[in-house]
Amino acid sequence: MTAQTPEPPKPFDPDAAHQQRPRLRRLRTFPMPVKGPDGQQQVLLGLADAQQISDKVVATHPAVQHVLPLMDGSRDLDQIVSEVGRGLERNTLETIVAQLDGAALLFGPPFETIEAKMKSDFDSAQNLPPASSAQLVDSLAKQKLGEGATEEQIAAQGPAFIGELFDQWIDKALENADNPSFDALPPGVVVPGNDYGRSWINYAAVWGRLRVVDRPDRVVVLGTNHFGSATGVCGCDKGFETPLGLCELDQAFVHALDQRLGAEDSAKLYEHRFDHEREHSIELQVPWIQHCLGAGEDGSFVPVFGVLVHDPVRNSGESYDGAGLGLDPFIEAMKGAIADAPGTTLLVAAADLSHVGPMFGDQQSLSGEEPEAVEARNQVARQDQELLKHLVEGRPDDLVSSLAWSQNASRWASTGALVALSKILDNHPARVLNYAASLDPQGTAMLTNAAMVVDA
Repeated sequence: MTAQTPEPPKPFDPDAAHQQRPRLRRLRTFPMPVKGPDGQQQVLLGLADAQQISDKVVATHPAVQHVLPLMDGSRDLDQIVSEVGRGLERNTLETIVAQLDGAALLFGPPFETIEAKMKSDFDSAQNLPPASSAQLVDSLAKQKLGEGATEEQIAAQGPAFIGELFDQWIDKALENADNPSFDALPPGVVVPGNDYGRSWINYAAVWGRLRVVDRPDRVVVLGTNHFGSATGVCGCDKGFETPLGLCELDQAFVHALDQRLGAEDSAKLYEHRFDHEREHSIELQVPWIQHCLGAGEDGSFVPVFGVLVHDPVRNSGESYDGAGLGLDPFIEAMKGAIADAPGTTLLVAAADLSHVGPMFGDQQSLSGEEPEAVEARNQVARQDQELLKHLVEGRPDDLVSSLAWSQNASRWASTGALVALSKILDNHPARVLNYAASLDPQGTAMLTNAAMVVDA
């Protein structure tokens, strides 16, 4: 992600109704070190759009965290001042509200303008343009060619750099593997869904084994909706482009799926298609698809259909608000569409497992060799293995029940994609090829993921 610059203060508009009763959008908060007027370092509270529709950031005093929960649209500014107390003055609150509005972090005209443009741009494009994959190529090219690399040089040489990197990772991941390739194209695989830096070994452990199998006729990627608005299953009606080329949308397959869903559920599937604009879990699979499965005789890559699956733990598979597309009708329609479609379909669950550590609200630091830290890491691994066993034994409903019972204590992020993959494939047992965890140097965040396959 590129560095973000704090949004400069905007004047408060007393005639703006949405500023008089501010309603906050979903925020991401983070510590933001800055230099004060005296040159001394201080840490402010950074506020950014959790949905990544606006790229603007507000830097404010940490005490503002006491104000934010009251900005739900039900209170005017005087009520907020009265409820917060703590010496908060009306003019200070006006400044805060104006800053938030200027960064499109409030519901109101500035946000509506940005959102309308995003939706218009999305619907006007036939394919989703490169995002994460473009950042990777840019980074690799500058490492290889220097910071002065031109756009033309990056476009011409960047794709080769991706291939070289992927091959290095594959060689490393599979160097001691007993089965460094699949014997045949499997019906489904599980790979990570987050950045390559933390999870490359399990990307490579799966995609590297697919280099020698027959190419599927299409790939369906089941991802996680990290930033979007959909309350149920969310489909993408576009192909995916990376610096390596284009994976087109399989229009015939999408039509078969829509027919199976029916008009009402099909409309639900694509209502929040814009959620795919900034979602990374699907796009991160596309360069691997292009590199490992290769191009056909006509030079085209395998078509890709992307779907974001909500969390079935939250409402037993129904959409969170009852208005979105539930998991069961999607699964039945997808099974039927795969059966109707000619050729072969590879199902991919782009899934991340536990998210633990102080960054996620846990008290225990995970770094170092202190007994408490070691035991905390081991406990996460044991819990993950017990949960994965439900998929290994073809019991996805038990996975949902177990996570619901524990209130998802280790914050599994991609249960929907995993459950959907298992059920679409008739609860067929899976195999774990590799399990891995990544820990930041400060021990504040540990993420886990697995490489898995469902055999034919």
